[in-house]
Amino acid sequence: MARDRTPAELAGAAPEAAFEITFDGRALPALPGQSVAAALWSAGIVAWRTTRRGGRARGAFCGIGQCYDCLVVINDRPNRRACLVPARPGDTITTQEGDGHAGLAV
Repeated sequence: MARDRTPAELAGAAPEAAFEITFDGRALPALPGQSVAAALWSAGIVAWRTTRRGGRARGAFCGIGQCYDCLVVINDRPNRRACLVPARPGDTITTQEGDGHAGLAV
């Protein structure tokens, strides 16, 4: 029955081997071509930013780079849109707090 198969099986997809990224010090698997947001979602992580005012949790909202709710720090670069940036082997991703400029001279 089709319901017993995964989306990858239904599409006949054969992704390449997974690689490792880290999120807040935790090792996570990611697949080639997968966005950072998709890799985080796959690991059950749905929030990776806090708002400037109130420190409220945020994650991906629109999924197409328009809303900026998915901002994250990737390899020490703040304000990266996790829904648009492809995950790369060895990426270090950390939660972004506020506007992401705390350590910058701006």
